Amino acid sequence: MDTSELAQKRIRALTFASVYPLYIQKVERKGRTKAEVDEVIRWLTGFDDADIARHVRDGSTFVEFFDDATLNPHAGLITGVICGVRVEEIDDPFMQKLRYLDKLVDEVARGKAMEKILRA
Repeated sequence: MDTSELAQKRIRALTFASVYPLYIQKVERKGRTKAEVDEVIRWLTGFDDADIARHVRDGSTFVEFFDDATLNPHAGLITGVICGVRVEEIDDPFMQKLRYLDKLVDEVARGKAMEKILRA
């Protein structure tokens, strides 16, 4: 197994609960809120607050998290670079969903208006 395959395996094993507080910390450092993180998660995944809390409580992996989600039909409008990769060019559907979420959280942290983040 090469390093790329190992990295993919590690990413797929990450739990949502281990990264969710990091998303919140990232936006709070920039003066934004947990509520805004939850809003972009709800928009992207179709989850409600109880679903988000359940995934945190149950220690769902990101694979399980996205398998349970109903991706927003406008998610394809999310474009740009995250982690040095253009999200619209990612071939792996799981990795693209994960990077969509990363990109939305990044946009919240950067102070972008919520209506633009949610592609309204």
